[in-house]
Amino acid sequence: MSCLFVISAPSGAGKTSVIRTLLQTDINVTLSVSYTTRPPRRDEENGRDYFFVDHATFREMQAHGEFLESAEVYGNFYGTSRKWIEETMVAEQDVLLEIDCQGAQQVRELYPQAASIFILPPSMETLKNRLEQRGLDESKTIERRLSAACSETSHLNRFDYVVVNHELETAAQEISCIIRAERLKTIRQLVRQRALLAEFS
Repeated sequence: MSCLFVISAPSGAGKTSVIRTLLQTDINVTLSVSYTTRPPRRDEENGRDYFFVDHATFREMQAHGEFLESAEVYGNFYGTSRKWIEETMVAEQDVLLEIDCQGAQQVRELYPQAASIFILPPSMETLKNRLEQRGLDESKTIERRLSAACSETSHLNRFDYVVVNHELETAAQEISCIIRAERLKTIRQLVRQRALLAEFS
């Protein structure tokens, strides 16, 4: 039985950096690559960070039910391929979704067994500094992102786990611990260890 992990965070909390650090370990989880209508940022590659498509293509995919979840964030659209998720989980590979809070809620409704993780910045001041240091947004956009962070954080009680990103490697280690613990839950071990358990029946 494969596991589905959902990670969300306010913009600028370091979610992408934490996940990249996590994937460099031996945790053996497959990251879903989302579709988006926003333009690539520097150092982003199509097919590695996102599948970059235009609005018309995204709307067509959405109309055909190709997304497990989709959401509009700051004027851009994001979506997760339904077919890819289903095929990967049937192949018994654990999947990690890096999505916003809107998408996380949609996934939880479809996959209530999914483990959801919310990443918090260590403080509002730190979050503001990170957004400013990225150099991607104007001051008005940063203020909008900070306001959205307050709204998103108010929903963190809907998540199974909360990790504070004080330090990148530590946050990645904590998420690694969550993943390992979820894999050892009895409901999953009953399936994964059925041959072993048969010896004791």
